[in-house]
Amino acid sequence: MAFRRTLAAATLALTAACATTSQVKPVPVATTEAPAPAAPAPVAETKKEPDMRETFAHAVAAFDAGDYAKAEEGFREVVANAPQSLNSQFNLGVIAERQGRIADAQAAYEKVRFLEPGHVPTLLNLGRLYRVQEKYEDAIALYEAGLKVKGREHEASLLNNLTVAYRLSGKHELAEATARRVLARHPEDAEAYKNLALVYYDQGKYRLAELVLANARKLDEKDPGIYNNLGMIYLKLEDRPRALAQFQKAVSLDERFAPGYLNLGAMALAWRDYAGAERSFSKAVELEPGSSEAWLYYAYALDGQKGRDAKKGLAAGEAFEKVLSLRADQNEALCGAGWAYAVERAGWDKAEGFLQRCKDLGSTSAQDKQMIDSKLQGIAAMRKSGQPEPAPEENAPNPSAVGGSGSMLDKVSDEAAPQEGAPAEGAAPVDGAGASPEQGGPAAEPPAETPRAE
Repeated sequence: MAFRRTLAAATLALTAACATTSQVKPVPVATTEAPAPAAPAPVAETKKEPDMRETFAHAVAAFDAGDYAKAEEGFREVVANAPQSLNSQFNLGVIAERQGRIADAQAAYEKVRFLEPGHVPTLLNLGRLYRVQEKYEDAIALYEAGLKVKGREHEASLLNNLTVAYRLSGKHELAEATARRVLARHPEDAEAYKNLALVYYDQGKYRLAELVLANARKLDEKDPGIYNNLGMIYLKLEDRPRALAQFQKAVSLDERFAPGYLNLGAMALAWRDYAGAERSFSKAVELEPGSSEAWLYYAYALDGQKGRDAKKGLAAGEAFEKVLSLRADQNEALCGAGWAYAVERAGWDKAEGFLQRCKDLGSTSAQDKQMIDSKLQGIAAMRKSGQPEPAPEENAPNPSAVGGSGSMLDKVSDEAAPQEGAPAEGAAPVDGAGASPEQGGPAAEPPAETPRAE
């Protein structure tokens, strides 16, 4: 089935990939008080100002406690009484983004941008939303407009994010030039080094990328993104134990670092350690509920377990549906939902609908259409006979990959033990050392292809 081939081929072409780019984090801009309205307020409103500051502070506390509903209520109250409150309006966007309500987040950020075109936190978060949706040209236009605002011409955070947008759109020369522009004025900017390293990574210059990241690590050894990107490089160099160690280091430094969990999940999924992949991807979707990619691979991890537990298949179907709610054009999720729901009677109604839609896709091959017809006929026959659908076959984990433990991560951790003569972490690259060529994995086998940066 096309879905099965896609699952295997896509598994590690995924978002390790989500690499780290900008360290923009959706957090409230202000944590102490709400800004006063721009225009003089009537006396009656002025008396309310202390109350609004208290409301704002309570909303921030609720946000920090994870009570987004209460936080949103508080920030909306402040905005209603002080429409010019940029911080409250921005925080409404942050909450919407945390909850995966991308359209609402974008609308909130646009309101702030209308009031203050040079509001850097808004430009960064709005640009990030564009990038998540692969609207790279929109992100570029946004950052370039922000840099034209008086006083923002050399804003390092905007330039760093512009570098990211250029790179993601394939404009590597502009990306490298922009990163160097930052370093010319800010030679100790670790983010610029990270972005420059990713430009080299995209071009296959892995040892050069490793060297540049070594400079970034000297400047900020606590940045999880540096270790995440080093892990991506080591995967390209086929050094999986070292790659795993870097991804684990990244999430140990920041338990909310989603790219690290995505990459850990990618490694587990490649070795058909579906339970381990589920754990990592579940954390990723918790941290980035608006990421269609995270949901897609979470669905893959669940789907891989449906042969042993039909409820995992139903959960996979729901995850694929979540992908479609974020990206209606994601055909992998469309077909995946059909096959996932087909695992159990409770999902047959949805399975029939999704499979028919999958069959109608122009990209669905004649062979795949025959398989869909066979499945639909099987469901119809089972309905008629009242018998349950037989559990689908599940490919057993590769014993040599998981060491019999059922966990690829445990096995690779064992292999990561220091070896005599092995280079120490951060050692300078060996002259002449190059990356091994990528290998494509067969459909139902653990993919050997390594992650690539978006």
